[in-house]
Amino acid sequence: MISSVSSRGVVLLSGGGGGARLAAALHQQRSKGPLAILTNTGDDFEHLGLTICPDTDSVIYAVTEQLDRERGWGRSGESWNALSEIKQMGGPDWFQLGDRDLALHLQRAALLAEGKSMSEVTATVAGRLGLTGQTLIIPASEQAIRTRVLTDQGEMAFQEYFVARRCEPRLLDVRYHGIERALPNPAFTDLLQEPAWHEFDVIVGPSNPLLSVAPILDIPGMASLLRQRARRVVAVSPIVGGRALKGPAAKIMTELAMSVSAQGWTQWIDQRYPGLVDTWVWDKEDQAALSETEASAGRVRFTNTVMSQPKPAAAFADWLIEDCLGDD
Repeated sequence: MISSVSSRGVVLLSGGGGGARLAAALHQQRSKGPLAILTNTGDDFEHLGLTICPDTDSVIYAVTEQLDRERGWGRSGESWNALSEIKQMGGPDWFQLGDRDLALHLQRAALLAEGKSMSEVTATVAGRLGLTGQTLIIPASEQAIRTRVLTDQGEMAFQEYFVARRCEPRLLDVRYHGIERALPNPAFTDLLQEPAWHEFDVIVGPSNPLLSVAPILDIPGMASLLRQRARRVVAVSPIVGGRALKGPAAKIMTELAMSVSAQGWTQWIDQRYPGLVDTWVWDKEDQAALSETEASAGRVRFTNTVMSQPKPAAAFADWLIEDCLGDD
C-alpha cells in the first residue's frame, strides 16, 4: 500500500554493490514518488580513451534490471569478444570490459564529444536502457574527482589498486584528487528548487564509506546542502556482523585503524560529518553490540539489511520508506 510518505522526494547516495541494489529496490518501491540517486564519481577513470564510470553504470544497470547479479557488476548476458581482441593486440585487459558494457562507454564518449554534460549523458543513457518513472540518476559532481590510494607499494589510481592489484597492497590513505574544485552537480541543486522537492529525505546507502560515500559527501558544500535542506537523513551500515558483505571495505577499514563494525562505521561518519545523520540503520545481527546508553538515544534502528535477492531488497526498501522515514 502506498502511503503519504511515498509522495515525498528521496535522495539516495550510492556507490556500487549494496548501494546499487538499494537503488534498484527503491526505484521499484517508489513507482509513484520522486527518487534522485546521487552516484559516486570518484571511481571514474579513463581507459582505452574512454571515460568509465563504474558506480554510475552499476546503478543504471541495477535500476533497469540489467545488472549481472552473479558478478555484482557489469551487464547481464555479457560477451567478451572486444576484450579478447584487445588482449590479442597487446592492449590492457586487466579491466573487464564486456561488449554490451563497452557499447555504453562508446555512447557516453560520443555524447560527451557533442558537448553534453555528464548528468545529461547519464540521463540519456539510462533512458535508452529503459529507465522510467520519476527516478533520476545524477553523478554527484560534474567536475572530475579521481580516487587515489596511498599504499605500501606507492600511490596509485583506485582502479589499479582495486582491479589490477586485487586490493593486495596495504592501504595507508585514500585521497580524492580534484575534489577541492568540485561542486554539487547543478542538475541536483536545480532539482531541489522544483516544487516536488520542497520536502525530501536522504538515505546514505550501504556502500563503502571511504571509496563511495566520502567522495560524495566531501564535495565542498554537499554535506551542508543535504543537512540544511533535508527533512531527515538516514544512513545504512554496509557492515553486518563485523564483516563487509562485498568488496574491500573491511580490509580498508582495518588497515586505516577503523573498527570493522556497525559501531565503527557509525563513529567514523559521525566524526567526519558531525550532525549530518539523524537515524542510523544497522542489521539485526548487530543489535547486541549497541550499548544501553546508545540504545536509549533511539537513533539506531534495526532490520534485515542484507539484499542478496530481490525479495529481501524490496522488503528493506519498503521498511526504509514506510517505517523508518514514515515515522514522523
